[in-house]
Amino acid sequence: MNIDLQSLEARHPAALPGAAAALRALDLQLAAGEQVAIIGPSGAGKTTLLQVLACAQRPTQGTLQLSGVNPWTQSPGALRGLRGQLFLAPQVPPLPPRQRVVTSVLAGRLPVMGLWASLRSLFYPTDIPAAYEALVHFDLGDKLFERVDRLSGGERQRVGLARALLAPASLWLIDEPLSALDPMRARMAMTALVGLAAERRVTLVATLHQVDMALAHFPRIVGLRDGQLVFDLPSAQVSREHLAHLYDQHEHELRGEAPMHLDEPAPAATAPVVMHCR
Repeated sequence: MNIDLQSLEARHPAALPGAAAALRALDLQLAAGEQVAIIGPSGAGKTTLLQVLACAQRPTQGTLQLSGVNPWTQSPGALRGLRGQLFLAPQVPPLPPRQRVVTSVLAGRLPVMGLWASLRSLFYPTDIPAAYEALVHFDLGDKLFERVDRLSGGERQRVGLARALLAPASLWLIDEPLSALDPMRARMAMTALVGLAAERRVTLVATLHQVDMALAHFPRIVGLRDGQLVFDLPSAQVSREHLAHLYDQHEHELRGEAPMHLDEPAPAATAPVVMHCR
């Protein structure tokens, strides 16, 4: 799936009147099958960009086209069909706490499943081998039948990433996939995501705080700051000067000193998590 943003502006749904837009006058084009990392300091608009690309948030100005289609000019049915071709993995995946891991991973196929098949899969998971294979890519094969609420935060995050491998999507939108992972598993996750996206010709857009991981795994880097494009370059051309300008007054983030919660036991869930399927 290719992407074309022209003079795009978007505001956070909770933004106060008069607040600056989260994205401003953004022009960006991605060819089908590209793998692109979005980097920048906190508040740069990275997550808002993914929400716009996922057709979960409507631009306030400018245009978005996905493979030549403006989502917001489509009928409700056509928009639902388009959303079925997109996979958005939020930083904290919405996994029902009492659900088995196998069921959570197979939920990636919900966009192409009928109502009865979806309901049946909650009690009788189908294609267990496919779920296991997806989990193995993220070192979670032994967690296939565990309950989600017994996983660590990092394990939950990796379950959310494994779900992408079963989604019938041509665009993967991955938000901060390494925030709860230790360095070894972070490298494993990036290798799996980028490698499988390239193999399947899936367009991959990932936001990352870990600049070194972005440079090591992605062929193209987009730098955002204050909702605006700072640079769009092949990773080999991103210099220290580019990064210093992008993270000016946010050097602690560039050095990787932002707080991180690695693979550690997650707190018990206090309320059920609702999973919305488009």
